[in-house]
Amino acid sequence: MLTCRDVTDITTDYLEGALPRTRRLALQFHLSICSFCRRHLRQVRATVRFLRHAPTPAPSPAVENAVLARLAEPPLPQPDHPQGGPPD
Repeated sequence: MLTCRDVTDITTDYLEGALPRTRRLALQFHLSICSFCRRHLRQVRATVRFLRHAPTPAPSPAVENAVLARLAEPPLPQPDHPQGGPPD
């Protein structure tokens, strides 16, 4: 059985239809008995709807210039080993 923590961790995948069938059914069962997680799901859905329709403000000229300047800089050198692991 899923815990409330599990539900919060997989809510986005659930809303995007990306959960395997068994996980989706487990989440739906949990929602049927947990009012807190039902409220969490409603809040996430409301947030998604709001953000989908919210206007996107244009960046200020200072921010736009800073981003363009950063993009014009040469890329940083890449490490010789995978990130998080020691070099061979």
